[in-house]
Amino acid sequence: MRQRDMIERRLRSHRLSAPAPTVAEAAAHMLATQGQEFWGGRWALAVRTRGTPALSAVDAAFDRGEIVRSWTMRGTIHIIPARDLAWVLSLTAERQSRGAAAVHRREGIDADVLARAERVTRAALVGGGRLTRAELFSVLEGGGVSTAGQRGYHVLVALSLRGVVCQGPVVPREGGPSREQYLVRTDEWIVESASPADPFAEFFARYVASHGPAGARDFAWWSGLPLGVARAAAEAASDRLVEIDADPEPVWIAAGPAPRRLTTVPDLLALPPFEEYYLSYADRSVPCAPEFLARIGPGMNGIVRPILVSRGEIVGVWTHSVAVGRHAEHPLPELFVPDAATDAEISGALERYRAFITG
Repeated sequence: MRQRDMIERRLRSHRLSAPAPTVAEAAAHMLATQGQEFWGGRWALAVRTRGTPALSAVDAAFDRGEIVRSWTMRGTIHIIPARDLAWVLSLTAERQSRGAAAVHRREGIDADVLARAERVTRAALVGGGRLTRAELFSVLEGGGVSTAGQRGYHVLVALSLRGVVCQGPVVPREGGPSREQYLVRTDEWIVESASPADPFAEFFARYVASHGPAGARDFAWWSGLPLGVARAAAEAASDRLVEIDADPEPVWIAAGPAPRRLTTVPDLLALPPFEEYYLSYADRSVPCAPEFLARIGPGMNGIVRPILVSRGEIVGVWTHSVAVGRHAEHPLPELFVPDAATDAEISGALERYRAFITG
């Protein structure tokens, strides 16, 4: 498949050139949107939604319970439709927990500690309760579970992987975009859960629909599942896929019509850190020239920078602060090659983001 054709199809699959009608529908299409930078994950959904949704529109979807945030795969936090959280964790949680075993041993977090933490947390949140992270850690300390150092974080992740808690409503922040969500009991906050007949097939098909053209190696990296499992999932989902290339390995798109491209979408987009369009593949050189990959990341600190994407090709990065007051300042672009985009294109893309983060 020609690189240009692959880029055009991925833009549509990602809903970047074919945005969804609502924030909730954008999230449902993507299934899991990387969001350890909370503002970035919210912008990832807004930029995939028609019109000009503000930050408040994305936060409202959290507050309504349509979407939540949790550690869905690779030990990384994602935004996911609430109804899809349980079945995704049924495929990924055990592997993530095994990956955390060494850290748990080092921190002295054993089965008894987690059992106590679960009891204390369920009791504190029962009946629709909600707590900030700091408040939950205080409750855990009072219940005999130490949260010193990094223990609190690792206990929270473990409780999330067990499906005890998820991150739901947004905590208000005076004078700037919120950086936090309330922790809620998953069994109370999520009122409806999907139950796919074949969860692995569903997982692979949803990935390809939102990221394709893509192959099993791409899915294995994205999901954190072994390559053999990824290939079996592809086979199970074959009736929902179309193979478009097989050299050196099969590459698929979703069967049926692609999301409809909108001519109103600008040619240049400012996309968030840890952007799915860039990060979610074994080979990231399709949208980005190899010599620029290191300038985006992941770097030594694991950071992946926000990117400027012109007609599907990554042409630069940008920076912005979401600190109170500074979030209204103009973002700063950094092109990899001079004249890769016009000043008007760059200004329009960054102003669209600024309108979102201040709205």
